[in-house]
Amino acid sequence: MCSTPAELRQRLFFALWPDAAVRQALARSSRELLGRRVKPVPAENLHITLAFAGPVTAAVRDCLATAAGGIRAAPFALTLDHVGHWPRPRILWLGPTHTPAGLWSLVGALNGVFDGCGLQRETRPFQAHVTLARKVRRAPPLAVAAPVAWSISDFSLVESVTGVRGASYRRLVSWKLEGG
Repeated sequence: MCSTPAELRQRLFFALWPDAAVRQALARSSRELLGRRVKPVPAENLHITLAFAGPVTAAVRDCLATAAGGIRAAPFALTLDHVGHWPRPRILWLGPTHTPAGLWSLVGALNGVFDGCGLQRETRPFQAHVTLARKVRRAPPLAVAAPVAWSISDFSLVESVTGVRGASYRRLVSWKLEGG
């Protein structure tokens, strides 16, 4: 009896991927907030997840990429100026006090992509954030960070690979925001 191997799956998500200057500003904010007490998320992993697909087949990956390529949205500005802490998953994060309409529109369009590709949408409300550190029992006292200005001009489909050193991310495809 011959068994066929399970179809390979990639763990995918759509994200905003910072350029070098924004990445440096985020890493600096992380160091200032955390000091040496807590290990920060590696700078190369800093991003904002827009929609998490999870483990998907190659056919679903291709559907996501094709459908996302059809999204038309205008670039927008984002200011990360609010430090937050989620006690249950023990995550310290930086996000916007005010989420711009362009970001809501992009997330809505990606939810439509999920619908078209047969994936379930996230049931929790969207909260734009960059995870700065994990395993943080409580927010640092006086958790205030210098605002980080970010001009959003593209979004990406990203693969998450978990290894012995934790997760690493690889952008598979990126799309420019043009029009709207």
